[in-house]
Amino acid sequence: MDVRQSVKLIGLLLAGLMGISAAYAQTGAMERIRQDGVIKFGYVAGAAPFSSRDERGEPQGYSVDLCRAVAEDIRVRLRLPRLETRWVALTSQERLEAVQSGRVDVECSTTTWTLSRQEKVDFSLITFVDGASALTSAGADIYRLDDLKDKRIAVIRGTTTFTVLAQALKSRSIAATVVPVSDRSEGLRLLQAGKVEGFASDRVTLIELVAGKGGASAYKLLDEDFSIEQYALALPRGDHDLRLAVNRALAGLYRTGKINDIYERWLGKFGKPSLLLSAMYFIQGISE
Repeated sequence: MDVRQSVKLIGLLLAGLMGISAAYAQTGAMERIRQDGVIKFGYVAGAAPFSSRDERGEPQGYSVDLCRAVAEDIRVRLRLPRLETRWVALTSQERLEAVQSGRVDVECSTTTWTLSRQEKVDFSLITFVDGASALTSAGADIYRLDDLKDKRIAVIRGTTTFTVLAQALKSRSIAATVVPVSDRSEGLRLLQAGKVEGFASDRVTLIELVAGKGGASAYKLLDEDFSIEQYALALPRGDHDLRLAVNRALAGLYRTGKINDIYERWLGKFGKPSLLLSAMYFIQGISE
């Protein structure tokens, strides 16, 4: 093979590699967002104050506002005059599948980052830290998880709370009956009807659930949390460009302190950010 043939062959190989690279680039969410001018967000409507619907049926909440900030940052970085955000209502049970299948680009709710879930989807920087607890009737002689021995506890199926509750009961040898439910509203209804003695979920969402019903005095939370829940935005596994774009937007919010406005809007009524949450914001304010 002479020099000219070698150069020609190398040129063909490079052209082929460039074609392959272009094809891969076109499969990523960022390239599709650039071309279509649309980003798709998923949310769970019954997870206030992180994600819910307002009077007009529009999504709202702490996690929803984070995703709106992500959309605006992506719009600016892609130099798009306009970026349409499409919101897809999901259940807790289908939210990860919606990310896996591409039905949504980002899931914006109360999804806890776990290693087993990361086998299916990817995750952004941590967005919030909460703990799992249980709601009981105010007059019940129940203060700790151990007090739910021989009692019934409702918990949403398909959530991390479902798993960690079972683990906590087993590790403490607490013989309680776990009652799976579809969402927080069903769990509260069972508690109100006396069909369960406790309803387990994330602490902040439980507080918001009964506060929104105007009956906070009728309920109380356990004096302990039986797990820690690190929320993050769920993303397609392996889409590095989208993950970088989302993390850039979140890190910017943390680094500049703009996260405080979003926190105050949705969580300010619970008091200032905890020391742990403040440290999380500070540590994750990653520089460009």
